Amino acid sequence: MSEYRNLIGGELLAAASGRTLDSVNPATGRVWARIPASGPADAEAAVAAARAAFPAWSAMPALGRAGHLRKVARIFTEHAEELARVETRDNGRILRDTLKKDLPGMTYLWELAAGQVLDAVKGDSVILGPSSMGFTRREPYGVVVCVIPWNSPISTFSGKAAHALAAGNTVILKPAEQASVSMLRLAELLADVLPPGVLNIVSGLGEEVGDALVRHPGVDKVSLTGSTETARVITRAGADALKPMTFELGGKSPNIVFADADLDAAAQGLTVNSIFTGNAGQVCVAGSRILIQRPVWDETLERVRAIAGHIRLGDPLDLATTMGPIVSPGQYDRVTGYLEIAEKEGAERVFGGRHGADALGGGPGAAEFAGGYWVEPTLYTTTDNSLRICQEEIFGPVAVAIPFDTDDEALAIANDSRYGLAAGVWTRDLARAHRFVRDLHTGNVWVNTFRQMPPGLPFGGVKDSGYGNDSLLSYTREKTAIIQL
Repeated sequence: MSEYRNLIGGELLAAASGRTLDSVNPATGRVWARIPASGPADAEAAVAAARAAFPAWSAMPALGRAGHLRKVARIFTEHAEELARVETRDNGRILRDTLKKDLPGMTYLWELAAGQVLDAVKGDSVILGPSSMGFTRREPYGVVVCVIPWNSPISTFSGKAAHALAAGNTVILKPAEQASVSMLRLAELLADVLPPGVLNIVSGLGEEVGDALVRHPGVDKVSLTGSTETARVITRAGADALKPMTFELGGKSPNIVFADADLDAAAQGLTVNSIFTGNAGQVCVAGSRILIQRPVWDETLERVRAIAGHIRLGDPLDLATTMGPIVSPGQYDRVTGYLEIAEKEGAERVFGGRHGADALGGGPGAAEFAGGYWVEPTLYTTTDNSLRICQEEIFGPVAVAIPFDTDDEALAIANDSRYGLAAGVWTRDLARAHRFVRDLHTGNVWVNTFRQMPPGLPFGGVKDSGYGNDSLLSYTREKTAIIQL
């Protein structure tokens, strides 16, 4: 049993109360680590440490901050396998994703942020007249609280912290209580890499330490990746202080297949790269609504069924495993509850539906993981986009397919959602592709691909999927000055 501590002011500390929370391996259902159950006292200490570190960090030449960010990048390179295994054990995201995709990508992201530091101190100038000029300068906000979810802690942490630190802010990270261990192990590795107080990592329940951080008058900005309901709670908590906030929230992303599409590529994009594999559909951009033009309806469903039939559930640490478990008992109950809702609503099940030990199929090693939170890939069909399984975010390996006839009908179904995070379009028609990029009410559109989120491009949503993004400039504010000579 491993026990982890917070990082506050460069020191590794237990929660002030001495309380801990259990971390459960979702593949087995067994406790494997303990994390601090932090509260208001720990939030106060973290804010004090971050505020004390801010003057020197923000005043440091940008290239000096870049040097520190490159040290962080080296930590990700040197400890990639360990961090990948810890995250896989903690949240069930399969090792072939954490090790082969996440960690190499994060090394690149921190290096990229180091190379962009000068953008955070650039401004514009305007000659207003013979003896007057105006200019702008970018400044960091100060202390930034970053709240991250359990589905991909290493990636989400890096997307926020690398840019916030590059811009000259100090950071307090609040990881999700369901999966904090990779962040707390990272805290141990980074304790001597960054100046004390520049990065602080505090675990615990949202209603205890998270609420205290968001409400604290010493916090200058909040950045959340999480659920829409969590965003509403944070908005209310921070309303009195009028803190600037960035929200990257949930989605109910449409993945639209036209009759002229490359159906082999589309079928991969509807399954392996979208909703089922890797993190078991626990991805904000998961293509959980599959819209298929009627002439290729049957053929596309058969291709999807064939691919789903080869998805392998099992030990997330086995590189041959292609889909892991649901993260926690609460999320497992939510996902399986939607299976019942789908049946009651009259949706037709194409495949899947088994959960618990039954989802493992009794294969080798099934007994070892029988206590885990398993749901097999599941697909329903309907013609009614108003069903709850079409409108509500399930956050699991459950998709629903809807037929359409015309471009206008596809667009209407796709936009008929309170979410607006992402969409996929599969077509060989260039004019149609551009029309859908323009007319889809989402923050991201992928054409003939899906779930591509390179660090060099902004990522965010509209409607109930949030606003803002985690780019470098989003962690700066612009000041205008006018000088009369």
